[in-house]
Amino acid sequence: MVRTMGSWLSGPEDQRSSSYPGERLGFPPSGSGSIARFGRRIAALCVDWLVCYGLAALAMTFGLVSEAALSTAVLVVWLVLGVVSVRLFGFTTGQLALGLKVASLSPHGYVGLGQALGRSLLITLVIPALFTDSDLRGLHDLATKTAVVRR
Repeated sequence: MVRTMGSWLSGPEDQRSSSYPGERLGFPPSGSGSIARFGRRIAALCVDWLVCYGLAALAMTFGLVSEAALSTAVLVVWLVLGVVSVRLFGFTTGQLALGLKVASLSPHGYVGLGQALGRSLLITLVIPALFTDSDLRGLHDLATKTAVVRR
């Protein structure tokens, strides 16, 4: 059986195709609970980074962080805020502003501490978030069994 070039990227041939992202996972095609699109997720990440830059700059004005360590401080603040807010509330500040939330695909229904930490650590690597499957879930979401959906 001859397969076209690049078809190996989409997985096995017997895989059931879906008519919209998230159908295989049981999410609706649009509206609340549907899979968030890439542009909205990137915008939420930019809002999160701006908030973390502001908090790190505030720490720098009080002398808690040196100017040389500002970038590292921003990353640490982003990581801590992301893990804590996703674990407690199910969304980050940027996701709240853009109407998104992180949904867990695990049976207990909420995002656990390990899932939140794993997501954030993989997002800091950047590359896992850029590669998505047919359901528009990044590799970080696949690894932690989560999905970013609209609120």
